[in-house]
Amino acid sequence: MADLDLVRDFVNSVDIEQQRDELQDGRGLVSWFAAHRLAFTPVRARDADAADARAVREALRELLRANNGIPVDEAAAAATLDAAARRAGLEVRFDGGAVRLAPRKGGVQGALGNVLAAAAEAMADGSWQRLKACRSDTCRWAFVDNARNHSRQWCSMSVCGNRQKARVFRERHA
Repeated sequence: MADLDLVRDFVNSVDIEQQRDELQDGRGLVSWFAAHRLAFTPVRARDADAADARAVREALRELLRANNGIPVDEAAAAATLDAAARRAGLEVRFDGGAVRLAPRKGGVQGALGNVLAAAAEAMADGSWQRLKACRSDTCRWAFVDNARNHSRQWCSMSVCGNRQKARVFRERHA
């Protein structure tokens, strides 16, 4: 099974409501990769690498929003991910009777390639549809939908879901 947690954590490397971005610059990108054990050797990253990683993150978020029924430009998101996968040199590997993707390159591109490989493996094994982004435009936090019927729409029913219910209630009673 694909590493949905890795993809979720990567997408959640920015908190939109709190305006906190772990991938703000090259140093933050390297710290995030190190914390998630994706960079095994001393890796240096430029601010341009962080910008590329943020573009990949937002392309993934768009696809997660699509998984939650929100219309998005899936072709643009896919083009961003395709370009990043090419830069990482993602290759098919045969490992113990299973197929997996692995980046050919090391460093920042390879670390980002591992995130892309996890997303691709989730798409291939069918678990991708369980990974969603909150429907709230002010939140868009990624989460794994473990509801039995896969109908979860909000990162937290007590926060974002409740806000939406209150908003609808106010609109109906205005």
